[in-house]
Amino acid sequence: MTPHVTRPPRPRTAALASVTRIDRPPVDADGRVAMASTQGALALDLAPLPLPLPETPELRLVAPTEDPARIQPWAARFAQAVVEVLSGDRSVTQLIRWTDEEVYAQLQRRADLLRRIGGVPTLRVRPQVRSVHVMCPHDQIAEVSVHVRHGQRSRCMAARLERFRGHWRCVALEIG
Repeated sequence: MTPHVTRPPRPRTAALASVTRIDRPPVDADGRVAMASTQGALALDLAPLPLPLPETPELRLVAPTEDPARIQPWAARFAQAVVEVLSGDRSVTQLIRWTDEEVYAQLQRRADLLRRIGGVPTLRVRPQVRSVHVMCPHDQIAEVSVHVRHGQRSRCMAARLERFRGHWRCVALEIG
């Protein structure tokens, strides 16, 4: 049987709080703030808005010039290859043809870091691409967002693909 351990009570210390009073900003005869007031480093102008309000541009939907459904299977395979590189299941050299120099260097740095810290355990859940969304603002450009599941965690990836010598190549990659 283990003896019951009691800890001595913590000494009570008096907590001192400082109070900062903020004076009300000056107001005019109508009760409106007469000048911009400052709250810390954030300037806040409480003056009424000028009339009429400035016009806002109308938003319009840009029709895609390339069919995203044709690019989506390739983008999904590429995204799966990227997550396999990042998890240590695939060599980064397999992506050299499909990435530009900057993206390849980024993936190479991540793969080297993974190798230096000892890799990943062999018994684990592999990452899996769950969904891929493609938008084509131009027939030579595709912007891709990817949902990746890694066990119980979700991650996202965004890529910009551009046509290069007849095939798609990743020129920007963000992994969250």
